[in-house]
Amino acid sequence: MATINFLYRSTKDKANLDLRLLYRYNDKDFVFGAKTKFETTKHYWSKQHRNKSKDILITNEQTRVNNELNKIENYILNCFNKFKPDKITKEWLQTEIDYYYNPPQQAEALPTELIEYIDFYIDYRKNEIKETSKQKFNVIKHKLERFEKFRKATILIKDVNDNFKKEFVDYYKTQKYSQNTMQRELVFIKTFCKHARFLGIETHPQLDSLRLDRAKVEKVHLTFDEIKAIESIDKGKLTESLENAKDWLIISCYTGQRISDFMRFTKDMIRIEEGQSLLEFTQKKTDKIMTIPLHPKVIEILSKRNGMFPYAISDQKYNDYIKNVCEVAELNQKVNGSLLKETAPKSGIFRKETGSYRKCDLVSSHIGRRSFATNFYGTIPTSLMINITGHSTEQMYLVYVGKSNKDLAKETFKYF
Repeated sequence: MATINFLYRSTKDKANLDLRLLYRYNDKDFVFGAKTKFETTKHYWSKQHRNKSKDILITNEQTRVNNELNKIENYILNCFNKFKPDKITKEWLQTEIDYYYNPPQQAEALPTELIEYIDFYIDYRKNEIKETSKQKFNVIKHKLERFEKFRKATILIKDVNDNFKKEFVDYYKTQKYSQNTMQRELVFIKTFCKHARFLGIETHPQLDSLRLDRAKVEKVHLTFDEIKAIESIDKGKLTESLENAKDWLIISCYTGQRISDFMRFTKDMIRIEEGQSLLEFTQKKTDKIMTIPLHPKVIEILSKRNGMFPYAISDQKYNDYIKNVCEVAELNQKVNGSLLKETAPKSGIFRKETGSYRKCDLVSSHIGRRSFATNFYGTIPTSLMINITGHSTEQMYLVYVGKSNKDLAKETFKYF
């Protein structure tokens, strides 16, 4: 249970009171302070506020002050009861106090329907999010439009609860979406709703607890032997376009970057320091400024191309070409993975299906990055690896390469 105290913390004769929020959660005490806009005098607060008086003026002032402080206290406690205690911060408290005095004027005009709110969210954050994120949000919006039509009822933000989750999952299953698609898009739906709550729109008490588990995904990568088989393809077996794609594939396997980055590599990004070649660029997805070492295999490709990188091609062509390249390299063994397949003949609707497929058919633009992260894991210190891949934390990198706690425990035996 939370309690509220009001304090006079100023040395001035007249000042605004501070509010202090105290509560206990999970056997831990929390105290947060923020400033109100309620002004009083130091003399009144220290000498008159808590003392009984026969002076009618002082009594009236005590009544006025207590009424206002009770209103502020009740408002903050109501806000506290609607929020997760472990998410409370000093900034949250100050924001709620500010809202007490100046409720968001736009709250009534904000859309309360989920689909309309997605458009509002995209516009609200247009200067913060990238174009790829906008596209992703619009894809989710269009799916929800079809879902809304199917359920024959509007999806209100305040109704995003456990029943909504069940209905959402049931519908996505009829559309043959994967478990991970459902999990990922529910996370985004919660993001939209939490943003709406931040701006004053009512949300359901169950919102924060909505969860879906991720399904284990087979992480397909190219081994060093398979990369060598690709390198060794007789040049006469490949067209110029396939040779160009092959070189990009090898470069990606030894730089660990996304296609949105490596397809932009140019020789102007290379600098030499103490005889070592470094590549400098800004990651498109994260805006991180990267400096990575050039592997001898990459330098070998540049040397045969007179210091130039292969010419850039579209993502779709690259995906198609490297499948052909890996087929020529005879990477035809069956492995488990997911492949886009048409749900019905001539339906034009494709969904990922998990099964056993030729490895060359599972190759896509991301395989180079995953191959780099997997092949060099345990050979290059993880702290250096994440500096090259750009993962924010070591934990994110380990999840990316599919290392579980059990895997890490087994690897620890090397040091015993």
